Amino acid sequence: MTDKHRSFDFGELVTTIREVDKHLAAQAGRAVNVILSLRNWLIGYYIREYEQRGADRAQYGERLLVMLSERLSESGMEGMSPRSLRLYRQFYLTYPRIWQTVSAESFPSILPEAIWQSLSTKSRTETSTRIARTSFPKSHTPDRCLANSLSFSHFAELITIDDPSKRTFYEIECLQSNWSVRELKRQIVSLYYERSGLSRNKKKLAEIVRSGAQRAESRLEVRDPYVFEFLGIKSREVMGESDLEDALLDKLQDFLLELGHGFCFEARQKRILIGDTYGFVDLVFYHRILKCHVLVELKVDEFRQEYLGQINTYVSWYQKNMMSEGDHSPVGILLCTRKDHVLVEYALASLDNKLFVSRYQLELPDKARLQAFLEDQLREVN
Repeated sequence: MTDKHRSFDFGELVTTIREVDKHLAAQAGRAVNVILSLRNWLIGYYIREYEQRGADRAQYGERLLVMLSERLSESGMEGMSPRSLRLYRQFYLTYPRIWQTVSAESFPSILPEAIWQSLSTKSRTETSTRIARTSFPKSHTPDRCLANSLSFSHFAELITIDDPSKRTFYEIECLQSNWSVRELKRQIVSLYYERSGLSRNKKKLAEIVRSGAQRAESRLEVRDPYVFEFLGIKSREVMGESDLEDALLDKLQDFLLELGHGFCFEARQKRILIGDTYGFVDLVFYHRILKCHVLVELKVDEFRQEYLGQINTYVSWYQKNMMSEGDHSPVGILLCTRKDHVLVEYALASLDNKLFVSRYQLELPDKARLQAFLEDQLREVN
């Protein structure tokens, strides 16, 4: 910190402010990640405790997580799907003493006293043979332990690894190399652990991997789905790709609703889970005349084949998971704009009903009208 009695120039002022911002942003990110991990661990802990000792657990049985999810969601809690609750329970089972890796000074101030006392009592009564401690390399200080250094998204990847030795290997690599979640996924998929075991020169392999590894940012990664659920941030607020795209989506949403051809707005930046990967659909409508969902993806870019693959994936997911009785297959509209042209592709998926396709061509805006609209808006916002 600059001495208040010493004069300093403008360059030092800029440098000092940047250092303060960088340091405190890193602290904020670390605090949110620690508390999020502890929250999810505690949810898993209490679910497991209830499964073992709940007074009325027998009446819920295998539907416990489904019914718990419904009740918590009704109360306004985000991120409480049965899948998430199952993940939190597995987090606790995989890292039963993760709470003890947070510094003793900070943990009591984070938790209500009753919870802190119950955990401390439980810890004293359990033997080391029942629950093994999480192991860390001796070179790491307490401040570099797992709970203080990794986000919950890291843990979500690590708990998918059944082999404890393999999981510990990736834990150590994450700590030593400050891997991002994407880098951790990439190394697991590329079988780094297995390659390291077979390598004759493990040190050289580690140097190669670390030199090309993507490191985690020190700032809070708000786009992390677990983080923005926890903080109560709407997906629309964090997923926009650019100011231009956001402005166009605002106009496009109004434009489609004003057409008056049966569009009913459902969602903006609709988050869907496909396997273990989150996707975000820019705009979702239900068309009451066509009786189908209409998904709109906007790319402020020239057309690329992967964009068509993306919208088709969303359409297929909606067809499998969101159709009700009497619905027709969903329709995807992909809008790409760049270099003075607008390319519009309708992804028809499996629409083979000729009568419906004919109605579809009448009820949805034609390509020329969409093109004219986007060209007008581009001139307006640029």
